Amino acid sequence: MTRSTLLLSLLLIVPASAAAQGLRGKIGELFIFGTGEQPLFLAGTADITSVEAHAGHFVPSAVGSNATLISFLTSAIGTSIAAIPISATSSGTTFRFEGGVPVQTSTSPGPIIGERAQTLGKGRVFVGASVSQLNFKTLRGVDLANLRLNFTHANADFPGCDTIFGGDCTLQGIPTLENDFIQLDIELELDVRATTFQVTYGLLDRVDIGVAIPIISATLRGQSNAQVVPFGGPTASHFFDGTPADPVLFASRFVEGSASGVGDIAARVKIGVSESPSTRFAILGDARFATGSEKDFLGSGHFAVRGMGIVSAEFGQFASHANVGYLYREGDGQNDAVLATVGFDQILAPWATLAADLVSELQVGDSKLTIPDPLTIDEPFRRLIDPTSVPDMRDDIINASFGFKFTTTSGLTIVTNSIWPLNNGGLRPDVMWTVGLEYSF
Repeated sequence: MTRSTLLLSLLLIVPASAAAQGLRGKIGELFIFGTGEQPLFLAGTADITSVEAHAGHFVPSAVGSNATLISFLTSAIGTSIAAIPISATSSGTTFRFEGGVPVQTSTSPGPIIGERAQTLGKGRVFVGASVSQLNFKTLRGVDLANLRLNFTHANADFPGCDTIFGGDCTLQGIPTLENDFIQLDIELELDVRATTFQVTYGLLDRVDIGVAIPIISATLRGQSNAQVVPFGGPTASHFFDGTPADPVLFASRFVEGSASGVGDIAARVKIGVSESPSTRFAILGDARFATGSEKDFLGSGHFAVRGMGIVSAEFGQFASHANVGYLYREGDGQNDAVLATVGFDQILAPWATLAADLVSELQVGDSKLTIPDPLTIDEPFRRLIDPTSVPDMRDDIINASFGFKFTTTSGLTIVTNSIWPLNNGGLRPDVMWTVGLEYSF
């Protein structure tokens, strides 16, 4: 079985029913052409009795044996949507009570993405709502509008093959038609809007509990253009339509769809551990439940939990914070990650605060979503066919967050923020824009 089988295992879930699999199934449809129901099945070849055996030579037969790799692209989409950052657990001025009297513990409205160590104070409530908009643009640095995949021919070896074709049929390229391959160019456009509602309650002076509920809307459009690249000969053995003497070697497919619903709900708890006049330390636990539909790219389909240590300090109008933690992801196809965030917020005016963060998510261990090596064709001369334009690399995520908080006379805070990718790991947008409202009481 050729390495092209592994590549298709990475990028494709064969849809038993496109309707049953939602947007996730739409990705699979991009690999099906003509009247065939299997990916890369050559329906035109199947209609010609003399060459019908060639119709399935590009259909992978080992998808089931590669279950941990079966959905490279679709898993990347689901994981990225589920990982859309949720605003910090607390905002605005925070308090603690001493002898029944509230004592202010912060002057800054706080960060937007990073976490500060201050808790709200017993009995206080923070509520917020935000809308984030993003359009995914690249996968491991490769433009989603220009993904290229190359699928090579199965290595056909059978009793008597060596005698019939006059060569060692265990070699890729014997018979000569094994040199044919299918070049597949894919254009994907994925727009996502996340509307998140969150509430945090000060259970005790040093204990906050909260929940965040995202409502996700996803729109997918995709087109695939497939080209059989024949090695040579007066007639063709592999084609989408036509005849061996007059073959149609090109086919295309267009899909689109949209879905909306609840995403992966997060439950959070923050515990203040220690404090001094200018610095504080806390720990945060955050669990994300697989409540979003995996088949419609509304969630990752797996439970995830993170734990973080938080240190923050205030120096007049300037406040800084650092977060270090670990993200555990359930499921065989996703890596855990080490989390690290550093940032600050600066009061510019009584009504305006600047907030900035450097946010990183560093992959733990070797990637569970690997790309196959190039395939070697041995005959009639040795050459390599690269299976894809997507590189085999780590999916580390490093982002820069930059935004403002504007506090109104009523105490309502308006939040604007942007998140910019600083590296090429994973599935990424050019920028993610967020606008929101926050209120503490």
